[in-house]
Amino acid sequence: MRRILGGLRDRGAESIQHYKMHEKLISIGDDYWIENEAGEREFYVDGKALRLRDTLIIKDLQGNELYKLKEKLLRVRDTMDVLDANGKTAATIKKALIAPLRDRWKVEVTNGPEMDIQGNILDHEYKIEAGREKIAEVSKKWFRIRDIYGVEIEPGKNNALILTIAAALDQMVHD
Repeated sequence: MRRILGGLRDRGAESIQHYKMHEKLISIGDDYWIENEAGEREFYVDGKALRLRDTLIIKDLQGNELYKLKEKLLRVRDTMDVLDANGKTAATIKKALIAPLRDRWKVEVTNGPEMDIQGNILDHEYKIEAGREKIAEVSKKWFRIRDIYGVEIEPGKNNALILTIAAALDQMVHD
């Protein structure tokens, strides 16, 4: 995977992190692992089936719940809450009302800067930014396998939260 993603680029003491994710294939009941660039499992995505609204739970290797995604019902535009392990809202993801040329989303982070997401969400080609700072980039171009895409996260960011946001966007645009 390192060869595919171009290897690590050092930025001071930390380096950019790369992850491999699976597209939402069939239903919310699908479960899958998120792997790091060495191909090691790092996070588990647990899709909960047979719920009134879409729910995904992101867990660490020990099975501890890190984040839970819950789709909000009865909203004018697509909205999904990201809940932390204590059930408190960590972030809210909302689709922009008007986005004529490309997909635009906003992420309101409870204890952090608001993030903007722009690009082609459906095809997994987009960037996540906070102001002018790049937080992450998502792309399918790094892989030849059809149902896989990569997430490249800048150093010092909350990797689990960024991966949760990517999973949420995948869920929201493929429903």
